[in-house]
Amino acid sequence: MQQANEKRRLVEIDTGEAIWNRFYTVAPLILVGTTDPDGSLDLAPKHMAAPIGWENYFGFACTPAHRTCTNIDRTGEFTVSFPKPSQVLYSSLAASPRVPGGQKPVLDYFTTFPASTIDGTFIEEAYLYFECRHFKTIDGFGANCLITGEIIAAYADSAFLRNSEVDDQELIHESPLLAYLAPGRFATIDHSNAFPFPADMHT
Repeated sequence: MQQANEKRRLVEIDTGEAIWNRFYTVAPLILVGTTDPDGSLDLAPKHMAAPIGWENYFGFACTPAHRTCTNIDRTGEFTVSFPKPSQVLYSSLAASPRVPGGQKPVLDYFTTFPASTIDGTFIEEAYLYFECRHFKTIDGFGANCLITGEIIAAYADSAFLRNSEVDDQELIHESPLLAYLAPGRFATIDHSNAFPFPADMHT
């Protein structure tokens, strides 16, 4: 087995500790918006986020001690903003620590607008937005939990919407996407290729 691994250039990774800092993976970068008890906005960048199944459910990993988790437990709702590549700095600043008293002064520099169907807030100039009603939180992933929500309203910058008159590659080239390369890097995606699905496979 050791010889086979050497031939394939495989290196065993120690799973006695978290493995995620040993290599890069591609993830979205989102800003989750919640409302603090005093009514102020809280924004938190997340990258462990994805659709949950093929219906309109969305989820992300969080830590129960974070304000995001406690706010969603209290209000039962949250927003999701997908930043453009030009907004990566603002997305990073949203992770700034709170000052004594619990406030995040950096959020005063964000231009925002209100959600339509829930008591929530989005950042301006993102390309995709979800308004979510809390579905369930699943605990037990070590110190983390999985928060899921049902998307009850969604909006997109028209330049990022697929349509039959624009080739998909041209769309992505003209409206590039922001990707988070965990841990600690990001990329702008402006080129893609059609995936070679088998002829009888339905996506």
